[in-house]
Amino acid sequence: MNILNFGGSIAFICGALMAFADGPANAAPVKNIVLVHGAFADGSGWKAVYEILANDGYNVTAAQPPLTGLEDDVAAVARVLRRQDGPTILVGHSYGGAIITEAGIDPHVAALVFIAAHAPDVGETQTENGKRFPSAGRDAIRLTDDGYALLDPARFPAEFAGDLPKQQADFEAHAQVFTASAAFSTPIRDAAWRTKPSWYMVARSDRIINPDLERMYAKRANSTTVEIEGASHSVYASHPVEVAKLIEDAAQHAGTNGRAPE
Repeated sequence: MNILNFGGSIAFICGALMAFADGPANAAPVKNIVLVHGAFADGSGWKAVYEILANDGYNVTAAQPPLTGLEDDVAAVARVLRRQDGPTILVGHSYGGAIITEAGIDPHVAALVFIAAHAPDVGETQTENGKRFPSAGRDAIRLTDDGYALLDPARFPAEFAGDLPKQQADFEAHAQVFTASAAFSTPIRDAAWRTKPSWYMVARSDRIINPDLERMYAKRANSTTVEIEGASHSVYASHPVEVAKLIEDAAQHAGTNGRAPE
C-alpha cells in the first residue's frame, strides 16, 4: 500500500470523525418554545418567562389546555405543536408536566423541561405518585359536585404561591381555573422523557408537589436538574429569570436530539 495514500486516508477518517463528534455541540439552538400551565392556573402565569425568552429571540407560545381531562389537555397542546415550524422545547409546570409527558412524543419536540412538575411513567397516575410522596398542602384541595378540583381560596396563597406578593397570590386564588379531578387519576400512556432529553427544576419549598417526588421524577428521567431554594409551587412566576435560563439551556443543548416532521 502506498504510505502517502494510507496516511491521507487516516487523516480523512480522523477529520470526518471529529466533524461528526463536534456536530451536536455546533448545532443551532432550538428556537421554538411551548409553555404549558398546570392545574388551577392559565397561560398568563408564564408572562414574565415569556417576555424574557421572547426578548432573547425565541419564538414562544403559551398553550392553554382547558383542564377538562388529560386527553383534552394533551390534544390542546398537540394542536399548538403542529403549528411549530421546527424543533421545539416543550415546557410544563405542575400538572402540565403530565401533559407534556404525553404530548412530548410529537416529533417536533426536541426536549422537555419540567418546572416543579409531575413526570409520571407509563401506567402511573399523579394521584398515586402523590400518595407515595405526600405534599404539605394536599388537604387544601376541594371538589365540586360535578367532579372538578380547586384549591381552597383562603389557603391558596400559602400553599400554591407562598413566595409571590400577597396581592398577586390573592388574585390568583380567586381567578383559579377549576380542573377535572379525573385528570389526576388518568394513567399515562406514553412517557416522552424516556426517549427525549429533559431538564428539571425542583422547587425546594413546594407545598403542592412534594420536592422529594420532584427529585424522584428528575433522577428517574436522568434530567439536567437545578433546585431553587425557598421556591414555592409558583416558581415559574416567582423566579422567571432562573426558569428562563433553564429553558434556554435546554434550547442550546437539545438541538440535535429532536427533529421536526419532514
